[in-house]
Amino acid sequence: MKFGPVPVSEAEGTILAHSLSAGNVRMRKARLLSGEDIAQLAAEGVKELVVARLEPGDVEENLAATRIVEALRFTGIEARPAATGRVNLHTPEAGLFTVNKDLVDALNRVDPSVTVATRAHNATIVPDQMVATVKIIPFAVREEVLEKVMEIAGSGEAFAAHPFRPLRVGVVQTVLPTLKASVLDKTVRITEARLARSGSHVGAERRTPHRAEDVADAINAIFDESDMVLVFGASAMTDSEDVVPAAIRRAGGNVLHVGMPVDPGNLFTLGEREGKPVLGAPGCARSPKENGFDWVLDRITAGIPLRSEDISAMGVGGLLMEIPSRPEPRERPAAEAARPKLYAVLLAAGRSSRMGGPNKLLADFDGTPLVRRTAERALASGVSGLVVVTGHQAARVREALAGLEVSFAHNPDFADGLSGSLKAGIHALPADAAGAMVVLGDMPGISRADYRTLAKAFGNAGGKAIARAVHEGKRGNPVILPKALFAAVDQLQGDVGARHLVESGDAPVVDVEIGEGAELDVDTPDAMQRAGGVLAG
Repeated sequence: MKFGPVPVSEAEGTILAHSLSAGNVRMRKARLLSGEDIAQLAAEGVKELVVARLEPGDVEENLAATRIVEALRFTGIEARPAATGRVNLHTPEAGLFTVNKDLVDALNRVDPSVTVATRAHNATIVPDQMVATVKIIPFAVREEVLEKVMEIAGSGEAFAAHPFRPLRVGVVQTVLPTLKASVLDKTVRITEARLARSGSHVGAERRTPHRAEDVADAINAIFDESDMVLVFGASAMTDSEDVVPAAIRRAGGNVLHVGMPVDPGNLFTLGEREGKPVLGAPGCARSPKENGFDWVLDRITAGIPLRSEDISAMGVGGLLMEIPSRPEPRERPAAEAARPKLYAVLLAAGRSSRMGGPNKLLADFDGTPLVRRTAERALASGVSGLVVVTGHQAARVREALAGLEVSFAHNPDFADGLSGSLKAGIHALPADAAGAMVVLGDMPGISRADYRTLAKAFGNAGGKAIARAVHEGKRGNPVILPKALFAAVDQLQGDVGARHLVESGDAPVVDVEIGEGAELDVDTPDAMQRAGGVLAG
């Protein structure tokens, strides 16, 4: 293939290298130039074009990509028609994607003109998701290069999509006096949510004392009506002879592997009985946050056999995000003084327009204005300081906060939306602020303990991650922003708060489960009444 500039009069039959606009003529790159095209371009005064001219032995890009995909071996995946030298491959169903890395690497080493990109091995996929793409970089590939690529492509299965199979899942939970029933109930809900992506569901459940014989009886009681049995121990497994592994053996099963090189998820037990998986769940499986247990469930529900050596191979990439509720974090700061300084920013500038007149932040809660109660609770979290952003009825808000150790920042443009108040609060923070806990004044369900839990999670993450309150996995408030995102706050416009920054992917996110208070605000008189507040005039 020859590539470069040519006089427009010599460009007929060549491929346009770059999109161009000349007068009333618009042409996209990769266009095969006809005689009519040349006449139009010449009429617009175009003198020269950058083009590609195919030579004998060249295979045009779309044909080359199509031939490579036809030579590839894959399962459960559909190829789309070639365009611009690319063939995209999609999966029609939800499931798990597996890829032969050695084969794909070999394809990509043949020649830089041919590229194959895929999703990660063992990636979870959704219906109609692109999982691989074959892209030809230039406008043509030499036949000898194409032949070599096709030879490798046909040497083995390159990748596959394994559709999820809905399974009936039995759950056994052991009980100790220190374990609340609410924790067991929550475990079932989170497990249901975890299984939902595969269409699986929790069927039978048993709760039993934390003794191997009792757990074995519970496994046996639900085994026949289950495709898989999950055992959640009230106390973490610490040995291959501990309660849960011992119970699997007593129930007639085999323990294939104890432990897992994925953190969170280390304390896992892989077992089976009569070909059905019997799993000892790690403690982190009680949290909705991704952990090693998700990897195991996805493989099983996708019908991929799971062996001891498969578990041992999970270490690379197995260091996942810390779970803030974890009793013993992997690392702690060397001294309390080294913990990042966290400040709170209380947004109290809004007009309460949906209230029909009264300022919701001045509503009475057992003799205390809502804004004061919120400030007192945020201060009790141990933050280094609290900035209150005022706007609407600023004087009344200041009066409601009289006597509290807070500072103020006024947002004169409060009517323009939330972003202005957030900017005012961040700008008012001292230079040593490592993070800002963004507190909304109209969320009476957030307790002192909730604020403390969020602050602790931020500290455990070294002040480098976003800490976000959630309820059963659903995003909520408050949110703690690390200092690295303060500059991005200045780019926000209109009625936009911290959510955009959280979802931008510019910082890791630690989700902190604090209960339904994370979702409940009081925007209307009815909501205020249900929360126990009385609107002032």
